[in-house]
Amino acid sequence: MNPQTSPQAQTSPKPAKRPQSLPKLGRRARRTFLVVHVVAAASWLGLTLGLLALGITASTTGGAPTIEASVRAMKLFADWLLLPLALLTLISGLVLALGTSWGLARHRWVSTKFWLTLGTTIATAFALRPGVNSAVTAVSAGHSLPDAGDLLFGPIVSLSAYVFMTVISVLKPWGLTRRGRRLRATTTRRPRQTASSTVSPSR
Repeated sequence: MNPQTSPQAQTSPKPAKRPQSLPKLGRRARRTFLVVHVVAAASWLGLTLGLLALGITASTTGGAPTIEASVRAMKLFADWLLLPLALLTLISGLVLALGTSWGLARHRWVSTKFWLTLGTTIATAFALRPGVNSAVTAVSAGHSLPDAGDLLFGPIVSLSAYVFMTVISVLKPWGLTRRGRRLRATTTRRPRQTASSTVSPSR
């Protein structure tokens, strides 16, 4: 045994290993998912604008053929495009959050955007699409439009949520969450502890 070695350095306990975090995306994968996410979100926003325009046309026009054509077009968009784009936006955003340094619960704007996207996707599946289908069924049977407000409420709420999410994605407001501050403090302390443990105390 080297007599110059400090007993404290020999008996100092090793720091406990922290649980491994999820693997991070490589540069190419991150860019791919980012492109997919932006395109899906932009398409979702544009499709919602189209649904709102068709809903306004159906609720303000007096001609039965125009009303039926408008609600049928809304059903086509809602059945074949709206939900797949919503799910693609949600999944790609989740992969980007978990696979990059942003994380899912470190920044307030990321958490807010995730929960809004999830809530809007659920509302699309269980509120907007059934409302459009009910309108198509009524109009196809020769009845009047059940309630124009119900036909417009879904697209208006969805459009407001998408615009808000777009704004916070650009501005990235509100800073870190409590978890984010704790993780940053732990990351900052770790290099200092490692550096101090390599210095032997003088006798």
